[in-house]
Parts: sequence; C-alpha cells; structure tokens
Amino acid sequence: MHLQEALIPVGIGMAVALPLGQLCVRFRWLYPPVLWVTTVLYAIPSLAFFVFLIDYTGATRTTVMIPLTVYTLVVLVPAIVDGVRSVPQETMAAATAMGLGPVQRYLRVQLPIAVPAIFAGLRVATASSISLVSVGALIGNQGALGNLLQDAILYHRSNLALNSVVSIAVLAVLMDIVLVLLRTALTPWLPRG
Repeated sequence: MHLQEALIPVGIGMAVALPLGQLCVRFRWLYPPVLWVTTVLYAIPSLAFFVFLIDYTGATRTTVMIPLTVYTLVVLVPAIVDGVRSVPQETMAAATAMGLGPVQRYLRVQLPIAVPAIFAGLRVATASSISLVSVGALIGNQGALGNLLQDAILYHRSNLALNSVVSIAVLAVLMDIVLVLLRTALTPWLPRG
C-alpha cells in the first residue's frame, strides 16, 4: 500500500512533467514561471498541504497523492528540461536532415539522450515520495508505513518508530536500485559504472 501511494503520484507527475518540460524547452519564456510555481508549491509543508485538502477530498489517499504529485513536478520538470536541452545541436540538425519531424525528433532523439537526466530526477522524486507518504498517517491515511510512526508516538514505543524508518528507507533504496537497473537497460550505449 505504501509503495502504491508513493508511485502513483510519481507516475502522474511524470505524465504531466514530460509534456510540460517539452513546452518549456520549446517556449523558453514558459520555463521560469513554471519553475517558480512548482517551487512555491513545493515550499508548502506537506502536512499543511494535506490539511488544506481535507476539506475538499476528505482524509483519503487522494489527499496524500495530490501534494506528492505536485512535489514531483519541482524535480521532474527541471530534469526533463535540462536533459532535453543537453542534446547537441549537431544531433538535432542530423535528425532534421534525416527527415524527422518535431515529434519524431523528440521521441527518437531528444528523449533517449535525455534519459540519464530524467532518471536522475525520477530517482529523487521517487525517494521523496516514498518518504512523504508516511506523513499522511498524521491526517488519518491508513495503510502506509507511517502508521507505525503514528503508533510509536501514541504508545511511546521507539521500536515502532525505528521499524517504520528502516522500512521506509529500505523501500526507497530498493526502488532506487530498480530505477538504476531500468535506466541501465534503457541506455545500453552509456558506459557502466
């Protein structure tokens, strides 16, 4: 349950960040305001964001997932923009000379070259999301590993807190390993190590 509540916002964030990042690359004037808005939203403490949303969504998983999705954007949009902008102009010119249109250039040239930068952002967003799901237990969200933290506070049992923290950290490390392996599989042309 914890992993599901953490990964769904990352997936939604990626689905929003990819086209938004491409728009920011295509229209350079758009990037500063998008970055400003995402940064301001990221500055809102997660607990305050959750409490604000309770009036609209109730004490549900959705209340936790909306802020986590927003938080992923501050990491993913710059990673995508930087990755796509790092594609050499000579490579883009060669793709155009081969007859690739804008969409084909983006999908077949820019995105594959940007994969390492995008996955760097994805790794940070995933680890952040995994850790922040636990805060949702404070507003009554059940099923995540944060419940152990809440029980530790309620019953004054430090071993529950330690179990929760270690479980969350192990989950984050395992997901990071999965993402590194996936990035390695998607970029066979890059040196290993």
